[in-house]
Amino acid sequence: MRGNMRSFGADSVLSVTLILVLSAARAFAQPQRGLVPGFFIFGDSLVDNGNNNRLVTLARANYRPYGIDFPQGSTGRFTNGRTYVDALAQLFGFPYYIPPYARTRGPALLRGVNYASGAAGIRDETGNNLGDHTSMNQQVANFGMTVEEMRRFFRGDNNALTSYLSKCIFYSGMGSNDYLNNYFMSDFYSTNHDYTPNAFASVLLQDYTRQLTQLYALGARKVIVTAIGQIGCIPYQLARYNGTNSRCNEKINSAISLFNSGLLKLVQNFNNGGLPGAKFVYLDSYKSSNDLSLNGTSSGNYFFHINLSLKPHNPARLSYTYACFEL
Repeated sequence: MRGNMRSFGADSVLSVTLILVLSAARAFAQPQRGLVPGFFIFGDSLVDNGNNNRLVTLARANYRPYGIDFPQGSTGRFTNGRTYVDALAQLFGFPYYIPPYARTRGPALLRGVNYASGAAGIRDETGNNLGDHTSMNQQVANFGMTVEEMRRFFRGDNNALTSYLSKCIFYSGMGSNDYLNNYFMSDFYSTNHDYTPNAFASVLLQDYTRQLTQLYALGARKVIVTAIGQIGCIPYQLARYNGTNSRCNEKINSAISLFNSGLLKLVQNFNNGGLPGAKFVYLDSYKSSNDLSLNGTSSGNYFFHINLSLKPHNPARLSYTYACFEL
């Protein structure tokens, strides 16, 4: 996996369209602070930047060859260079990478924190086969502690803190490990026997709904949520898969498609009054990873698009202005 923006997909899409709009971001731009005042990140190894370094786990990346193309070396990022959210932070105007929660306290919290943890999932037991990790439930709890600490910097003015958080961007990418390191690891977990694919997607979405709603209650208003990519096509799965003529494990891809379609409906529900005042963006990592796997060798140039306006999803009113960045 390359450590630049090409690693995470050239054509990430917002629903059935491209995703990253810069022009409307001026609506919440902060003077001398880039486009947004803070960036808070929740997820797994795709965006972990060092939170697992001191944990007893196989899901660690603070050693070579990880980081061989990153200026700071092996920091705990599960890539040779930047992660997806590192590049996002730069696009948002931050002059630095968002630091991991494990080593961030004090005023630095105001500029954003990365809570992501390799092997983490929506369910608490997900990833236990690899060792310690910080599940989504604990990541949300950690953000709750961050909010309490941030309150001191606003001298107890809850309205000022709420206003500040409403201008920040929140990113949440969860679910991959709930399939890779839970549902499709039947030697270690019972979920595959306990739930049909439909039922498992349903219970995941119930838990994820609660977690995202908790973030909303803590102050999150502008939230990017990512679908699960085509994990049935990753090398780890292909090495284990003895299938048909398909080059991917379509059983896994079909299962995660059930989750992704439910997640899109969840985002639409949030934006249609389910969470008043919230603006959620659905980032279709499944389609982007498919496009990359099919067309990744056709050109050395990729384009990355992000919707910074964070407008509520409305397929009938996708009238955005797009800005493209060649990376």
